[in-house]
Amino acid sequence: MLAKRAVICLIFTLFVIAAGAEGARAQGVIVPRPCERCPNPPQSGPLPRSLPIKSINIETTIKGQVATTHVTQVFRNDTNAVLEGTYFFPIPESASIVEFAIWDGDRKLVGEVRSREEARRIYDEIVRRQRDPGLLEYAGKDLFQASIFPIPARSDKKLELTYTQVLGAQSGTVSYRYPLGTGKQMAQIGTVSGRIDIESKQPVRNIYSPSHSIDTRRVNDATVRLSFETRGGRDPQDFQLFYTLSDQDFGLSLLTYREPGRDGYFLLTISPKDNWSETEYAAKDVVFVLDTSGSMAEEGKMEKARAALLFGIRNLRPDDRYNVISFSGEERLMENGLINANETGRARGLEFVKNLKPTGGTNINGALLAAMRQFDRSDRPKLVVFMTDGLPTVGETNVGRIVNNAHDARVPGIRLFTFGVGYDVNTALLDKLASENRGVADYVEPKEDLEVKVSSFFSKVNFPVLTDLQLDMGGVRTDLVYPREMPDLFKGTQITLIGRYRNERDLNNIRIALSGKSGRENRTFAYENLRFPLKEEENDFLPRLWATRRVGWLMEQVRSNGEQKELVDEIVDLGTRYGIVTPYTSYLALEPNNALPAGNTVTRGRDQDRGSIGGGFGNGPTARRGAKTAAPMVAADATATTGAAAVQQSKRAREQQESVIVNKDDSLSSAVKTAGGKTFYLRDNVWADAEFRQDARLPETVITFGSNEYFDLLKRERRLAEYFALGEQVVVVLDGHVYRVKAATN
Repeated sequence: MLAKRAVICLIFTLFVIAAGAEGARAQGVIVPRPCERCPNPPQSGPLPRSLPIKSINIETTIKGQVATTHVTQVFRNDTNAVLEGTYFFPIPESASIVEFAIWDGDRKLVGEVRSREEARRIYDEIVRRQRDPGLLEYAGKDLFQASIFPIPARSDKKLELTYTQVLGAQSGTVSYRYPLGTGKQMAQIGTVSGRIDIESKQPVRNIYSPSHSIDTRRVNDATVRLSFETRGGRDPQDFQLFYTLSDQDFGLSLLTYREPGRDGYFLLTISPKDNWSETEYAAKDVVFVLDTSGSMAEEGKMEKARAALLFGIRNLRPDDRYNVISFSGEERLMENGLINANETGRARGLEFVKNLKPTGGTNINGALLAAMRQFDRSDRPKLVVFMTDGLPTVGETNVGRIVNNAHDARVPGIRLFTFGVGYDVNTALLDKLASENRGVADYVEPKEDLEVKVSSFFSKVNFPVLTDLQLDMGGVRTDLVYPREMPDLFKGTQITLIGRYRNERDLNNIRIALSGKSGRENRTFAYENLRFPLKEEENDFLPRLWATRRVGWLMEQVRSNGEQKELVDEIVDLGTRYGIVTPYTSYLALEPNNALPAGNTVTRGRDQDRGSIGGGFGNGPTARRGAKTAAPMVAADATATTGAAAVQQSKRAREQQESVIVNKDDSLSSAVKTAGGKTFYLRDNVWADAEFRQDARLPETVITFGSNEYFDLLKRERRLAEYFALGEQVVVVLDGHVYRVKAATN
């Protein structure tokens, strides 16, 4: 029987052409081949270059800085033949294998170790024979390899692997990575699920993943369980996780990235402790403003808004003060001034809100001015929560004057949060009001639940722990930091700041100071021995994450102040260089084999020259037709102020400004890919670096895919492996040098 002849050869190798310091970044794959020793039916077609992965389940326990990862992969053989295969899995640097098992029915099969030299020979043969650049992603420092036999026809094959590793830390931030993404070029990947348990002797802070939306459940301050899941059919990304261990009231983490000769990028995450006492929360003043015009009677909006408002009032704390203002043609106040949110005060608010009825027009200006007049000049946090479903139709209706009136009437410290309900709102007005008053604009589309969304907001802002934040960067020269103004910190939230930095030498002992108001007390927190290096190859997601936030901010300026050439040019440049979806770059979404426009002149950022993007590739009629027809159509949507398109543009701009996940499923088309922090466009079957310009006069190296020179170059410059894995024809700019890979002619 085939099961009795099963053989497993486990080969732990130390290849040297790694894609990065952490080792290869690729999912485990099985490269199949026909089973020469098996009686097989005739092949109905060519074998896949790798077997599809039906599912992946990851269970990781991190104690201190030691991570134990157990992964279960289920592969699928959809052919009608029994196959053999070579299994590759990238092991992180300094990791060691604890257990590997292949399941044949209910039998758990054990393996044996082969030599490093034989493993290297098998690897090179497969790369050359398959002519598959994707295999380069498996050329990591530490690559685990196993020979798999048999793989029965029309069946699943389950593999289990357990390894341990000591996690690295940068400026006190612990990082964990599981390879999911880069191997997507080799294999179709189905459902991916993961659970990560962190157990520490110190509180776990600043939990951050730039790659996945994670669900976080705290057992206590020092024990956290995280989980994530991705559906099949979407390109997975490597799972990345960062966190810090800190006893301070406010923990801080720092990540940096910098290419030699260019601006550096940094990401700061600040999060409060979890176990605050009631006396440590700042008592706040809140004014709820609710539109009760006649249109609120439609689609149950009034009842949902009423429920959300009741939730907000019930959850106020006794030391808080508040008022409620309803408005239609004119405003109606619950009380003449702020009242205490004790039991009696909350009962007054509940009664007032329950009796509200929709009728009349929409006097936004009058309601805003009435809200501003409620606050005194105390040092308490001051919040205005403003909900409307319409345009200003009564009183002052000019958007510019309404914004100016609100500005003139406000007192220091006010935060204005606007909620637009439905599509009949002026997004330019609500966006501007929020941004100029240190708040956020949000929108509730007809398909969304107003009550859930607003109630979730109330739950967050109910517990302010540090307000009026200021950050002293210890002399580091920073530039274009987002968000532009630091928001307040609330219990259970964290702030993620990203920006650029410049310095002429390594800065290794930087002291950063965070200050703000906690209750009525001014407090300062210091963080020592932080690094801003001249060169840092890790965290290559930071430039694209920064660019995403920058684009969001620029789009807000366009929507608030109108289209200006300088703004649009920079949006186009950033969208093109980093593969970010914008209203002005969607014309790039062409079919994979179509040329992309190369002759479009755009304005680079301040540290770039003017010039064509990727000159010399694809300047044909398809490119020109796409650029002419689609760009004007989308640009019109970018400046819409009302309607569904306006709401969605505003929401997207906000999402980009608040983005913490860099690898969202938002690529412009299948002709766009990102790798190693760079963006590549498919032009005439060549994957071209977005930074490449024909007239740049950079030194250039031209090599043939799969040649001896090709592999020798990868041994000398390990970072190229991740870019060369895109295809047989690649052009990449790295450290001021152009590398061009040509397809083999045989």
